[in-house]
This record gives sequence, C-alpha cells and structure tokens, in this order.
Amino acid sequence: MKTAVRMTVVLVLLAAILGGIFGWKFLQMQKMGEQMSQAQPPTPVDSVTLTAEAWRPEIKSVGSLRAINGVAVSNEVAGVVSEIAFESGQRVSRGDILIRLEDSVDQAALAALEAQARLANETFRRYSDLLPRNAISQSQYDEAQANYQAARADVAQQQAQLNKKTIRAPFDGVVGLRQVDQGEYIAVGTPIVELNMLDPIYVDYSVAEKQLDRVQAGRQVEVRVAAFPERVFDGEIEAVAPTVDESSRTLDVRAKLSNAERLLRPGMFADVRTLAPDTVNVPTLPRTALAFNTYGDYVFRIAENDQGQTIAQRTQVSIGRLRGDQVEIVDGLAPGDRVVATGQLRLRDGQPIKVKDGSNAAGNPDGDAPAADAEASDAEAQG
Repeated sequence: MKTAVRMTVVLVLLAAILGGIFGWKFLQMQKMGEQMSQAQPPTPVDSVTLTAEAWRPEIKSVGSLRAINGVAVSNEVAGVVSEIAFESGQRVSRGDILIRLEDSVDQAALAALEAQARLANETFRRYSDLLPRNAISQSQYDEAQANYQAARADVAQQQAQLNKKTIRAPFDGVVGLRQVDQGEYIAVGTPIVELNMLDPIYVDYSVAEKQLDRVQAGRQVEVRVAAFPERVFDGEIEAVAPTVDESSRTLDVRAKLSNAERLLRPGMFADVRTLAPDTVNVPTLPRTALAFNTYGDYVFRIAENDQGQTIAQRTQVSIGRLRGDQVEIVDGLAPGDRVVATGQLRLRDGQPIKVKDGSNAAGNPDGDAPAADAEASDAEAQG
C-alpha cells in the first residue's frame, strides 16, 4: 500500500515538473515569435479590389463541324472514264461537269432512235392529212399516233441514259481528292470525289436537358477551333432537336456559321459557347488572388488590427464562373474589399503587410484594365 502511494506521489511530481518545463518552453517560444514579428518589417504586397464586371452568361459545349451539303459523288451507270474535268480541291458550281464516261455506243443508239422517231413523225403527219378525207381508217391513224409517241419516249429514255454518262456537280462547293483515273472502268456506285458546300457551315453540339430554355433558334454562338486558336467564328442557332437523348439526357443543337474565308472544314472539333441575350454584373477577382487549402478557396483580405496595423486576414470564399483570368466571387467578400493580389504562400493570417504604391485597386495588380474580350465559361453549363 505504501509502495502505491509512493508511486503516485512520484508520478504527480514528475507530471508537474514536465508540465512546468513544457509551459516555460511554450512561453519562451511565444515571446520569441512576438519579438521576431515586431522586428520583422511589414511584407510588401500588391493589392486588388473586388469589383463588378458586366458578363454575358453562356453555355460551354463541344461539337463538330459539318457541311450543309456534303456528298461523295458517284455514278449511276457503269463505264470507262473518258474525261476528268476537275482538279482536286477545285471550287465548282452546280451543273459543272466532273467526269465523262465513254458513250459512243449510247450516242449511236440515240441516233438510231431519233431516226425512227422522225419516220414515225412523218407517218403520223401523213395519216393526219388522210384521215379527214376518209383515205385511212381511224385505227390506222391511232396506230400511227401511238408509234410516234412510243418513238419519242424511246428517244427520251436513251437521252436520259446518255446523260448519266456525264457526272455533274449537284451543288456549289469544293471538291476533294479524286478517287478515279482516266481510262478506269468504274462499276455502279463507285465513289468519284467528295463535294462539300463550305459557306455557310454547320456546327452540331449537345447541351444538358436542364439548359433547354437557354438554347433557342436565333441565339448567338461563338466557335473556336484548334487550327485557328486566336479566331472567333460567330453564328446563330438554327435548330434544336425535338427530343432528348435518354441515355445521356442531352439535347442536340445545330448552329450555322459564316465561312466566307473557308477556314472551317467539315469534321473539325469545335469549342462552342452559346451566349445569353443579356449581360449581368458579376463581382470578380484575378485568379492569382486566390489560394486553396483543405477547407476550400481563400484570399488574404487587407484589413487593420486593433493597433491600426495593415494586416493580411485569411478569408474563405466561394467561387463561381470563370472568364479568362477573372473569377466570380459568390460569397465571402463584399464589393470594394481589397485583397492581396499575389504571393499568398509567403503570408500567414494576421501578418503585417504594406501595400505597394501603384497597386491597382480596380481589379488588376499591373494597372491594366481587364480584357473585355476574355474567354468566358459558365460553371453551370459545364455541369
């Protein structure tokens, strides 16, 4: 029993001694930190002010370009290619000859049928003169008339067959690479060349079903393609699919773009933005003003402590849409609040700071006005 009491007393004394040592060390370290903070000069920072900008809401999508008219031209009858009347990549107009097939046999057959038609016509004319004088019977006249009409039909049929030996462009456009050679025998339906109408051109894309009310015929769209990253191609929605895809719950949309320079080609991948008709005022900050920790996004708001010092105060924020280098601030700050623009990793909460002279309080630490044509992306649309 006495041994247990002695052990308890020893443990209590040991705990008291260790607690005193740790407390003394803690106070010593706290005093050292205060001395260092007092000795360390305020950290110079750039500032930026939360301001409202006029943004145009938009839906961001991806799609593909397709020609308004695009076909692989082929032949309806078999034959040997006797003439190729186009060059690969050439612009053609509707009705222009692309290729001819060897047609000498068809020409001869047409000439024979035309001769028969002329004979039938002469016979019919003579019988027409003889019928009023009762020189022939009505049945002979009717037979002559039928023979003439049949001969004309045979000529028209042979002429149509002959016309199929000349393949023409069905619409204005640009031909691709030819797939046949002169002298080659081609069977029915052989692909000869692709023909595409490039101006205007369609872009097909999809949006989520919840955005149906924001995609209507006539709404403006902006399109970017990888081949010309600095160019923006304008257009407008032409049609919206009447049904929603049950597997993806998306809606197909088609917009028409002007393509006078013929820079856009069918099959290109397109970054599409569907623009809202009106703009809204959005509080924004540059992306550089934001940092991230386990609790989310935060900024260092410029404030004053009880001693009147300018300090960096860590403030959690909620962000929304993005537009170029600007970020929408949904919650956590009020318009007019100033925050540290860059270098958040070297700051701590409550650290004294000094705002550099010349820092822009209107939204850009470099003093430049934010670009009005910055690329926008609607976070809701991305969802």
